[in-house]
Formats: sequence, structure tokens, C-alpha cells
Amino acid sequence: MTQKFVATAATLHALALLCVVAAPPPAAADGIEPGLWQITETIVMNGNRTPSQTKTRCLSVEQAGDTAKTFSPEYRTVNSDCERAEFLSTASRLKWRMLCKGQLDMDVSGDFTFDTSKHYSAKIESKGSMGGQTMVETSVEIDGEHLGECK
Repeated sequence: MTQKFVATAATLHALALLCVVAAPPPAAADGIEPGLWQITETIVMNGNRTPSQTKTRCLSVEQAGDTAKTFSPEYRTVNSDCERAEFLSTASRLKWRMLCKGQLDMDVSGDFTFDTSKHYSAKIESKGSMGGQTMVETSVEIDGEHLGECK
């Protein structure tokens, strides 16, 4: 595996996660509270766990009212053709799966549980392969906690 290929695979994988994790987070139907959220992410890439990262994000009333839109990926990528393979959205759960074919084939799935209006947990898993050979496998565990009003 060349260094350039690994860098390309990591970049494409990061873009797939960016569509989900870094998108401005709106929320669930009966969903989650608008306001300031603390989001903690723990990433395991190819078996290597990275230190957890915590950030805050402010959700508007509109964002907090639509978890399916907020926490689902965008199905557009560069040099790939992506489609939604699975989708389930209820007031307390969001589950989706996206398959992409192209320069790097990606299989990305997300499973979110909105256990209260002030807390959610999620797991996003992805696998990137080329020529049928797995190049990158990533798992992201996410914990979201409502802190109060946006500042």
C-alpha cells in the first residue's frame, strides 16, 4: 500500500465523516433540545484508537427539530457515486447506510439513539476498499449532551 494511496483513502474517509459529523447538527422530530451541545467523539481507525475530542455546537430550533436531516450524510462525493442503502427515522432513533462506488468504494453506516431530549449517542462505521481490498476501517462513537442556551 503506497503512502499516496493511504493519504487518498484517509482523505476520502474524512470527507465521508465530515458530511455526517461536522455538518451543522439539527435534531429529532420530538427530538432534541435546541441550544448548546457538547459533543464527544472517539475514533478508532484501522484498530488504532485516537484520544477523544470534545467540541461544542449550537443548534437552532429548526436544526433541533429535524434529526433525520441533521445527522444523515449528504450523498455527494468527488470521484464516487453514492446512494442511500438503508434509512430509518423515528423520534428516538436514526439509522442509515450509504454505499459509494468509485475511486474508493465506501460503506458508511450510522446508528443514533436519542434517549432523552438532552442526550444522544451514536456510532458511525465506515469501510473503504479498492479493488475488493479493505484499505481503511473506521468507527466513531459519539456522545452528545445538551448544556443549555447558546452563548
